[in-house]
Amino acid sequence: METQQTEKLAEYYDRENILDEILHEPVTFSLREDLRQGILSGKRSRKLKNISIKVDPLHVQAIKKLATMKAMPYETLMRHWLAEGIKKELDAATK
Repeated sequence: METQQTEKLAEYYDRENILDEILHEPVTFSLREDLRQGILSGKRSRKLKNISIKVDPLHVQAIKKLATMKAMPYETLMRHWLAEGIKKELDAATK
């Protein structure tokens, strides 16, 4: 029963643009200072965690091409972009 409900929710979010449902209001959140400093400094003391996301195949192809041009694995490039985006958002949230 839970599987059917999960599948229905997944289909809904794949079909609908949920960004229209989100209010464009500032969001306040906080991180432990040691965690925040670790993220901003780029230190990593934990193992990587596997996640799964759906990505447009053309984006994957472009990412792989860019990674090849930079002589790095595409997963590493994506982690780098993600880390940079997180740092940027944290910096913006603290200003």
